[in-house]
Order: sequence, then structure tokens, then C-alpha cells
Amino acid sequence: MRLMNAELAESLKKFPLYSQDGKKADAVVVAKYFFPAIALTWYVTEGREEDDDYLFFGLVVGTDTSAEMGYFSLSQLSELNVCGLKVERDIYFQPKKLSEICNKSVKEYIDHYFKN
Repeated sequence: MRLMNAELAESLKKFPLYSQDGKKADAVVVAKYFFPAIALTWYVTEGREEDDDYLFFGLVVGTDTSAEMGYFSLSQLSELNVCGLKVERDIYFQPKKLSEICNKSVKEYIDHYFKN
């Protein structure tokens, strides 16, 4: 499965890096990537094409419900491979606000992250 397609590339043009600054938990998530080997999920809120890659900003949720906002690239996602399992894009994901995808502990992290 392709991690990037024309539809997602077009969506990212509407949400370039820094375009959702100040929206906090109201920022729109445009894509979801996940790693099937463990509960690791990337929610893309912004991105831009850079050379032959994409640089994203978004929320990364880990196995212990830890969460972190930050930058990651499409190439980083595509290089992750454990015993043949690779990162996948949720092809059924529909854009929604960060606040709509998060559990309580992740919402607390988002609130804390955007207060600073």
C-alpha cells in the first residue's frame, strides 16, 4: 500500500506547515498512519513536499498512551520495518479535529503542549 497518494498530496496543499498554528485541539487531522506491530499512530495535521519526500507535523501516540507533537517525514515512516511489518496509511480515515480522535490522556497532553 502506498503511504502517499494524489488525494492526500492535494489535501496537504490546504494544510501546509504552520497553517494550523493557534488552533490547538481544533487543528484538523488530514491523515492517519499506524504501525500494525505495536500501537503506534501518527496523525498528520500539516505537511509539505520537500524534494522527493514530505515533512509532516502532527501528533504521535505511543503504546503506553504517551503522546507527542512533532515533525516526522514520509521517508521515516516508510523505512520502519520490523519482521516485514511496515507503517500503513489508514485509507478509511476521514479528516477530523484532533480533539475528536484523542482519549483523555492524549487530550491532557495536547492541552499541556499548547499552553506552553
